[in-house]
Amino acid sequence: MDFIDYYKVLGVSKTATQDEIRSAYRKLARKHHPDLNPNDKEANKKFQQINEANEVLSDPEKRKKYDQYGKDWQHAEAFEKAQQEAGRQSRRGAGRNPFGGGEGGGTFTSEDFEQGDGGFSDFFESLFGGSGRRSAGGNARFRGQDYQAELQLSLTEAAATHQRVLTVNGKNIRITIPAGVANGQVIKLKGHGAPGANGGPDGDLYITFIIGDDPRWTREGDDLRMNAPLDLYTAVLGGESTVETLNGKVKLKIKPGTANGTTVRLKGKGFPVYKEEGKSGDLYVHLDIQIPTNLTEKEKELFLQLKHLRQ
Repeated sequence: MDFIDYYKVLGVSKTATQDEIRSAYRKLARKHHPDLNPNDKEANKKFQQINEANEVLSDPEKRKKYDQYGKDWQHAEAFEKAQQEAGRQSRRGAGRNPFGGGEGGGTFTSEDFEQGDGGFSDFFESLFGGSGRRSAGGNARFRGQDYQAELQLSLTEAAATHQRVLTVNGKNIRITIPAGVANGQVIKLKGHGAPGANGGPDGDLYITFIIGDDPRWTREGDDLRMNAPLDLYTAVLGGESTVETLNGKVKLKIKPGTANGTTVRLKGKGFPVYKEEGKSGDLYVHLDIQIPTNLTEKEKELFLQLKHLRQ
C-alpha cells in the first residue's frame, strides 16, 4: 500500500492543532464534495483522501500511531505485540518461531487480526523480513479504515424526512435522513468505509450532519423561535397578524394593547422530534412593534390630537 501523507492532504503541518485540522478539513471537504463536482473523478478521489486524513488526524490515538508507524498505523497493536514476542523468542533461544510452533511460542488472537488464505501480508513480511514460517491460517486479514464525512443541511431540509445520494469509493449510496436530526449528530453506515485488507471486513462510514442557520427561525432543541414585525395600529387596536411556520403561514390573534416584545406560543409548530412521527416542538413568536416613520403632516397632526386626548 502506497504511503499517503495525511498532513499534506489537508495542507497542515505535523504540529497542527486539532482546531487547525478541523478547519482545514471542512474547507477542503466543501471544495471537493461530490455533490459540487458530480463529473469530476479527481475531485471524488481527493474527497476520499481528505476524509481518510481527517479520520486519522482528528483522533489523537490514531494520529499518534500514524506518526509512529506511517502506512502501517492500523496494525500498530499487532506490530508491537509481534515485536515483544520476537524479543521473548530471541531471549529464549535462536530459531524459534514468534507465531508459535515451538516450545514457549507466542499466540495471536482474533483480537489482533483475522486469518485468511494466501501468503504473508506485506506488513508482516516487512516486520520479519519475509523469512518467518507461514502459519496454518495463512494471510492476516485486517478490517478496513473508517471514513468520516460531513453532510450540509438547511434547517428546512433537516425538518423533513428525505433521501440523499452519497458517492463513496465511486459508488452511489442512497440514505434516508429522518426529520429532526440535530446539528452535529453522527450516523454510521456499516461497511461503507475503506475495503478490508486480504479479505477482511470493510470499514464503516460516519456522517456528521451540519445544519446551517436560518434567517427566519432559531432552533432550540425541538422548539423554534422567531421575531415577527407587528404594525403599531394592530398592536394598539388588536386584530390579526400573519407569521410563517415550517408548515406554512398561520394567523395570530392580536389582543388590543399588545406590548412590544410580547411572546406568543404556537403549540406543535416547532421542529419535528427525531424519530417520533407526528410530534413536534413549539414555535415561540416574539412580536416586534414597528413605529411608523416618514409621517405626513396630516398623520403628525392626528398623532398630536391623540397625544392631547391622552393627557
